[in-house]
Amino acid sequence: MNNTLIKGLGVAVAAIAISGCASISNQSAMDTERRLSAAGFQMKLADTPEKMARLKTLTERKLVPTTIDGNTAFVYADTISCKCVYVGSEKNYQEYQRLSIQQNIVNEQRMTVESAQANEMNWNAWGAWPRPMMY
Repeated sequence: MNNTLIKGLGVAVAAIAISGCASISNQSAMDTERRLSAAGFQMKLADTPEKMARLKTLTERKLVPTTIDGNTAFVYADTISCKCVYVGSEKNYQEYQRLSIQQNIVNEQRMTVESAQANEMNWNAWGAWPRPMMY
């Protein structure tokens, strides 16, 4: 009985960890798709079985260069969330890169401010804290 409980707990922990990773992955994909749209990429839904079958052959959630009608295009496929494909030109890709760099700068600035705020906190006002064990 005890062994069954431990196995059940292990399965529950694994399921929570997997769902947490999936949630992070979906959030990252949503952020990417927002930037693709802002950069001018066109979204096309896989709204027929034929389109869905074709979508599944594309590289998942990665911006990939390809040639369409003799022109370089960039394709981003998402079979999980939106069941769609984003397609853009070289100009759209350059704008996407600019937006991504801008977002990275904003994220770094936010982390710097949050870190500075935490460092400014008067931790001694809270009293004694338990010390971590050193091995």
